[in-house]
Amino acid sequence: MRFVKESVMEDPVPPPARGEVEHLSLALANSAIVRPGGHTIDLLATPAQANRWLTERGLAPVDAGMLEMCTTQLRSLREQIRSLFAARAAALPALPAAVTAINDAMTRVPTAPLLQWDDKNGPCRVTPHPTTAIVDHALATLAADAADLLTSPDAERLTACGSTPCNRYLLRHGRRHWCSTRCGDRARAARAYARRTQPDTE
Repeated sequence: MRFVKESVMEDPVPPPARGEVEHLSLALANSAIVRPGGHTIDLLATPAQANRWLTERGLAPVDAGMLEMCTTQLRSLREQIRSLFAARAAALPALPAAVTAINDAMTRVPTAPLLQWDDKNGPCRVTPHPTTAIVDHALATLAADAADLLTSPDAERLTACGSTPCNRYLLRHGRRHWCSTRCGDRARAARAYARRTQPDTE
């Protein structure tokens, strides 16, 4: 029991991977983190957690009142973005459904305040902001960022973390292809262990 408590006290969420600060879509792709032992930390597991994640990135107010439906949409976009990142990093064709999902998210919201006609005050232009509209705008922003990243020079540096079982993506810097110091240490330790246990062929 003591071991469990000490494990919980450690920060289970690694620091942002390189590129997450500049690209919110990369942060979204990395919001479900696979840890050693197969344990997954999902930062969007509940509406409250999803609301907090969006708020921390300036995409929703604290009191947005996220619904489970909205959270499901956010997680779905995450999987589509991860699919596109995986295809780009491996130089493979993208799934058409993933491309369609990104385009749908970008075009779902109006690009300008819409005209409304109020019987009392006459015509006016407003941007609706119920919870669903807030989420739609957040999804559009994240999708547009993914499209920008995938079509920018930075896409050449997009890669998956090279430390198993980590599932995060990052923008490679030099030869480094680990998302965190912890993953780098784990990968080096695994290589050293493999060398020590490799049978002598001489």
